[in-house]
Amino acid sequence: MEQTACIVMTSIGTEDEAEELAAAIVEAQLAACVQIQRVRSLYVWQGELHREPEWVLHIKTLAARYAALEAFIRERHSYQTPEIVQVPITSGSSDYLHWLAAGSAPPAQE
Repeated sequence: MEQTACIVMTSIGTEDEAEELAAAIVEAQLAACVQIQRVRSLYVWQGELHREPEWVLHIKTLAARYAALEAFIRERHSYQTPEIVQVPITSGSSDYLHWLAAGSAPPAQE
């Protein structure tokens, strides 16, 4: 059975929020792994240029888990319009992709 892997990305305003969200995602088995990286974002919001530190979460999961993951992030995110984007993984190490699928599988009761 083929399971398509993907990376879902979101950014958030503080390191504490990033850590909390990442842990909740992994504990809920919505992803096998979440990496957190500090970045500096420049963007226009409500007509004004912002220069802000943010933390980007690279969430390694299955494409089939995207809808549940997006809803989970939206419920917990502090931004009015959070970035939530899915990037397909088109190829990768079979051992790693197997591990990713196992760690992202929905619990038996879902």
